[in-house]
Amino acid sequence: MKQHEKINYVEYAAKDLVATKSFFSMVFGWEFIDYGPDYAAFADQGIDGGFYKADACSQSANGGALLIFYSADIEQTLEKVILNGGEIVRPIFEFPGGCRFHFTEPSGNEFAVWSEGLAEQ
Repeated sequence: MKQHEKINYVEYAAKDLVATKSFFSMVFGWEFIDYGPDYAAFADQGIDGGFYKADACSQSANGGALLIFYSADIEQTLEKVILNGGEIVRPIFEFPGGCRFHFTEPSGNEFAVWSEGLAEQ
C-alpha cells in the first residue's frame, strides 16, 4: 500500500539482468515483470522495485545503500545464495539481537541477510 512520504520503490543496476533475475527467483522466489530488454520489476517483496541494465553496482563500501533480508533459517538462506551464484563477501557474524551475512548477487550488488538469535557454529 502506498503511503504518503514513505519509501515506495528501489532500483538497482544490473550488469547481467538475466543472471540477476534468475538468482533472485531461485533464492528468494521473486517473480519479475519485464519492461523491455533492459528493465525488470519485482513486487510484494517487502518493497517493490526493479533492476535496470547498466555496468554499475551498489556496494556498501562505496556508499551504496544496503538492503537487508530477514531469514528464519540463516544457514539455509546462505546455502541457497551460494548454490545460485551469489558470493559471500562477509560470512555470518553476530551482532546484538542476532546474526547476519553479506553477499553479492551475479551483477555485483551487495545485500545482507539477518536472523534473530545466534547462528549454529
